[in-house]
This record gives sequence, C-alpha cells and structure tokens, in this order.
Amino acid sequence: MTYKCAVVDVPFGGAKGGICIDPKKYSVAQLENITRRYTMELCQKNFIGPGLDVPAPDLGTSGREMAWIKDTYQQFNINDVNSSACVTGKPVTQGGVRGRTEATGMGVYFGIRDFLQFPFVQQMTGLTGGIEGKTFVIQGLGNVGYYTAKFISEGGGKVIAVAECNGGIAHPDGLNVKDVYTYWRNYGTFEGFPDAKFLEDPLLPLEMECDVLVPAAIEKTIHVGNADHIKAKIVAEAANGPCTPRAQEILAKKRVIIIPDLYLNAGGVTVSYFEWLKNLSHVRFGRLNKKWEEHSKSLLVNFLETQVNRKLSERERKLVIYGAKEEDIVYSGLEDTMYNAGVEIVETAEKLNCDLRTAAIYNAISKIQKVSYESGIMFSA
Repeated sequence: MTYKCAVVDVPFGGAKGGICIDPKKYSVAQLENITRRYTMELCQKNFIGPGLDVPAPDLGTSGREMAWIKDTYQQFNINDVNSSACVTGKPVTQGGVRGRTEATGMGVYFGIRDFLQFPFVQQMTGLTGGIEGKTFVIQGLGNVGYYTAKFISEGGGKVIAVAECNGGIAHPDGLNVKDVYTYWRNYGTFEGFPDAKFLEDPLLPLEMECDVLVPAAIEKTIHVGNADHIKAKIVAEAANGPCTPRAQEILAKKRVIIIPDLYLNAGGVTVSYFEWLKNLSHVRFGRLNKKWEEHSKSLLVNFLETQVNRKLSERERKLVIYGAKEEDIVYSGLEDTMYNAGVEIVETAEKLNCDLRTAAIYNAISKIQKVSYESGIMFSA
C-alpha cells in the first residue's frame, strides 16, 4: 500500500487490516457487532483517525461496513470536527464521495486504455488503437471485475469470457456484461446463462486466447503451473498479486506485457484520497464553482452566437455550458492520475531497460526517499 500510494502520488502511508472470518456465515447484525468491536479496539489503541490511519473497504467489505466504522469512531471522538475523514469508501449520505464505488474498476479501465496506446506496447503486441475492438477475459466479477468489464464494454471492448470461483462463461462474439452480472447475482452461478458456453473449470478462461487478460479476483491465480498456457498478449493485474514471481518470468519470456497491480488497481486509494480531502474541507466537489463555470460558459456561447450568427439549440447549449458535478471532477482527477503515473512508469522502464513492475517499484521508492529526505527523516539499517 505504501508503494501503491507513492506510484500515484497519494500522500498516504500503507497498511492492511482486517478480521479473519467468512462474512457469508454471519448475519448482518453479527457483522455490525464485529465491525464496531474491531473499530473500538482501533480507537482504544489509537490506531485510527483522520490524521493517523484511515481504513478503506477491501475484500468482504463495502460502504456499509465503512459507515459502521465512521459511526463508532465518532462515538469515541465526539469533539473531532474532521471525524468523517477517519475512514473512506463510505456511502455518499455518510460523507462518501461520488465515484468511489466504481473507482478501482475505472482506474483499471483507464490504465489499460492508456497502455494500449503506448508505442512500445503496440510494437510488442501488434495491437493498435485503444480499447475498441480488443478482446478481454475477466477473472472475478466482484466490485473491481464488474466495473472493469462494464467500462471496457462501454468503451467498445469485447468481453469474451468471465470467470468466478465456481465456473466461467464464454462467447466469442462478446458477452453482455450487465446481463451476466445480474444472472450471477441472482443465481450465484453462470450455469444456465442463455446463448453462452458454461465452463465448469474456473481456470479455463485464463488460458483462452485474447488480447488482454484481467485477473481481478485473488492473488496467485497465475503461477508456475499455468503461466505457460496463458495466451493473452497483455496481463492487466486488477487484483493484488495475481501473478507469482515465477509466473512473471515465464510470461516475460513469452513477451507478454504485465501491467502491474501496484499501479493498475490504485484507482480505489486515489479516490479514497479525494474522499479524505472532501471530508477535511467539509464541502463537496463542484459546489463552489459549478454555477460560476456554467455562467462563464454561457457568456462565451452568447458572444460566439453573435459572431457566427447562429443560435445553438437548447440541447446543444446544455452540452456546452454544462458545469462539472462531483463525479465528473472525481473521474477527471482519477483519469489524470492514472495517465501521469503510467507515463512515469513507461519512462522509467525505458530508461532502466526493465519490466513495468520493477519500474513502478523504482518510482515508488524514489518518491518515498525524496519525501523522507526533504522531511529530515533518516533511516539506518
């Protein structure tokens, strides 16, 4: 997490904390009690706070649990005016930011789209252009996998297969991501989904021929046992640690490009940072400038209409003078962050003649070292 934050210029440290249980075996009331007790322990040990340690959702959690954490923290810190910033990934009604739910998947989409347009990627893979027309296989249909697949489909990509823990589904002409997701949510399986091939072995989709393989489930899904069977030209690590070191070596020999998780799934923590900033400023993004922006654009449109002697239709005018809402600002910030971090990684990889993962780690360590030096913090072995 420390390196991931540094790669995308988010000024957070890093850690992971959690409770070792299967949430499916507990009722909502039990999960609430467990989450609140966990938060109470963090509060008593001074392990949580807006300027101390800020948790966010991960595997098995959502905005619901983050709202419980926030509420519990506020009960122990009633005088903390910035208490909403003690945790991110909250529902919008509880101080969350619009766009956080889909942030990680959207970041994966932006990262893949940008890398597809880098010259060295096109030279190694033979692919040209962006997302449109490319074939994708998605492993995992949770929050990250679903939104990644959704944005890829909307961007013109073709999701030809999806895999989950109990099987997969494939169609060479592409799947309707929304229909597949709805079916999965309703039945807990892909078996029986109309007009598509059900794959009982959930690992089979990983070995399908495609342009981009997106492992968005758990770690170590691509390992020494199956890496040699991967036929994708690009492996986009949407999950944490889906490729083992040995697998990376095998894929590198096959000239498969790996877009590293350290960068690619950083969209979640990036938008968590935006949410944290929103909570500290106590005002939603766009509230102070939306109408001013629309008014300024309206004056410009009025002037241009007099110069060209043409009136815009009401629909055209609304499109032109539209002022950015909170989600527009969040999406824009995330897109800019992913692009800049991607360019930095590629530049470092070319400079050092190394793979993208090494370049990402190099950039992260360099940034951390620079901040530590400028802050006067020195470390010894």
